[in-house]
Amino acid sequence: MSGTGPVGPPSRLSPRDLFGEALAGVLQRPGRSALTVLGTVLGIGAFVAVLGLTATASGQIGASFDLTRATTVTVADHPSTQGVAPGADPPTAFPADVDARAGRIDGVTAAGVWWRIPSDDLRISASPAAGGGAHGLALFAATPGAVAAVHPTLAAGVTLDPYAQSASLPVVLLSSTAATRLGVTRLDAQPAIFIEGLPYTVIGIYRDVQRLPDTLLGMIIPGSTALERFGNPGTGDDRAARLIAATRVGAAAVVADQLPVALRPDAPDLLTATAPPDPHGLRDRVTSDLTGLFLALAAICLVVGAVGIANTTLVAVLERTPEIGLRRALGARTHHIAAQFLTESAALGALGGLIGTCLGVLTVLAVAAARDWTAVLQPWATLPAPLVGAVIGLLAGVYPAVRAARTDPLAALRSS
Repeated sequence: MSGTGPVGPPSRLSPRDLFGEALAGVLQRPGRSALTVLGTVLGIGAFVAVLGLTATASGQIGASFDLTRATTVTVADHPSTQGVAPGADPPTAFPADVDARAGRIDGVTAAGVWWRIPSDDLRISASPAAGGGAHGLALFAATPGAVAAVHPTLAAGVTLDPYAQSASLPVVLLSSTAATRLGVTRLDAQPAIFIEGLPYTVIGIYRDVQRLPDTLLGMIIPGSTALERFGNPGTGDDRAARLIAATRVGAAAVVADQLPVALRPDAPDLLTATAPPDPHGLRDRVTSDLTGLFLALAAICLVVGAVGIANTTLVAVLERTPEIGLRRALGARTHHIAAQFLTESAALGALGGLIGTCLGVLTVLAVAAARDWTAVLQPWATLPAPLVGAVIGLLAGVYPAVRAARTDPLAALRSS
């Protein structure tokens, strides 16, 4: 009887044998395998590092966003020049009771007007007979509300009060830098400094401020005293009068909308209020920019890694043509051959993904430790990374695996 059916049971490839053959193929040429996974290592490592660093930087931006800035509103002055002589500075658009009006707005803790007085040519000294310039010191005029909003930390004495403003008293607050340069060390003897030969009693020395850090290199006199002795504020960016308001947390935007109308209901267009930027929006913009840029680089690395795996797997197919022919002759089916090479390429991708994930995590931890940040690593960005590497290897091995499966066993055996 002539038989046309199979002479034995169909061949099969168990998962254990499949992984064993794939592992043997990878370890057969360790140097080539190491170079093959390098592209995937770089791509996955960059991917994990980028997501980790952007999340860490975003958290740092949110944590370090200056709470003082988030509670500070500024109002710029655009005074009217009608009826003002040519070359003269117009009076400010702020009302005389600006501190009281601004302070009645819900959410404002302190507010007032300040401006800078040009001091480059002023004679500022500890004695009336001394000459010279301002010793590099800045001179500011401020209402009591503005001083309260600046919130100076006093080292000695007291701060400006409403009486000093209403009576136009010749008093001054010195920064610790200004006090050192002018030789003022103690206040119990009521020392005075001289500006353009006129005495100003030093009522306080401050060593720090929460707002307007420029005042740390200068001194502050009452706004009414400055108007009497130095005239109206200028109109330039460095001399214009501004209102500074300290607000409660979360109230800055509402306060900025209300201030121009509350201060000048007759002409709110003369004032321009500026609220602090939204820290969440700032963080989102930075995160979006960084993530988009570096993920593009990571994608390029992944493409390079996929091309490397595909090229190496294809070379392995060409080199192992006799082996493929022998396997086919011994009963291996086409899908067995394809599965073997797909498993090898997937193993290379998974190995590269695992190493790249470890390097990416170490990079995030190193940068966070160097910058004294809190490292932020999202599980969804790190845990699937080796799987992403395996998928990339699997996709890269499709063409070589198909080519290996289509190899003619007779031609392969003849070539050996």
